[in-house]
Amino acid sequence: MRSHGVQRIIGGLSLAALLALGCGAPLTAERAPQQPAPVAQPPQRANPNLKLTLPNKEQSVRFAVIGDAGTGGSEQLQVAKQLAAYRSIYPFEFAIMLGDNLYGSERPSDYRNKFEIPYKPLLDAGVKFYAALGNHDDPSQRMYKLFNMNGERFYTFKTGRLLKPDSTSARFFALDSNYMDDAQLAFVEKELAASGADWKVMFFHHPLYSSGEKHGSDELLREKLEPIFVKHGVDVVFTGHEHFYERLNPQKGIHYFICGSSAKLRRGNIGGGELTAKGYDQGYTFMLVEIDGDQMHFQTIEQNGKTIDSGLIKRNVQRTSR
Repeated sequence: MRSHGVQRIIGGLSLAALLALGCGAPLTAERAPQQPAPVAQPPQRANPNLKLTLPNKEQSVRFAVIGDAGTGGSEQLQVAKQLAAYRSIYPFEFAIMLGDNLYGSERPSDYRNKFEIPYKPLLDAGVKFYAALGNHDDPSQRMYKLFNMNGERFYTFKTGRLLKPDSTSARFFALDSNYMDDAQLAFVEKELAASGADWKVMFFHHPLYSSGEKHGSDELLREKLEPIFVKHGVDVVFTGHEHFYERLNPQKGIHYFICGSSAKLRRGNIGGGELTAKGYDQGYTFMLVEIDGDQMHFQTIEQNGKTIDSGLIKRNVQRTSR
């Protein structure tokens, strides 16, 4: 179990550097020798070999999920290439990032090599990325314009699109699971109560439930968050931290996914057991998700383009309308 009572300090960054980062300008602080930049992937054309299991309706909310992705290595580039390829047949509008967005140093070149270059085709196409902070992330990432955090450790956003004429809607909540203080808990309680959204989707780094042998379930965090989630009818929770993919059996009516293998992998680490509905720790993965009315469809894909899990979640209308 981890302690959530100590907040990490922003190291080595001046106010001017933070402001520069927020404006999209490079930071001036250099903390390690510069590494060679990865090679950007060219835009992808539609590939007839890609197999999509999602409905792919124009009026749906369509998004991608990546976690523990910021290495700048070949595995991240392979996943990013597949992600761009699938967007040629499934035009998702945004992606959520489940933390550990930048491993190691966080110089201007690292933001380029570990984010801007791997996802350049998606960024050029107008895809927005919404980040949550992981335990390997400096809190100053919240100032980085392309992470769309608007300077906040925790925040919420609405898709801005009606899913059907009767105003079914979806709202996303990004949390900082490194430091779950009273202020953040009050924010979660207030925003969930006031959201009015039919779909309430949480995303953050540390999993409340996990079959991982390395970390496992974060029980301290669960004690703080789960009662609020249940009270306000949260539907789905996406987390990372564990370097594998796991879809868990619903817990107290809530669906949990772990997608922490978008650039890191811990093979053979899923312990299995009654928590696991589907586990995969043999490849690097990302998710495609589609909210269509009262259904959420998902497809999990590894770096070679193979689908390793898919299905749908039905929203519990009675639970969310209480």
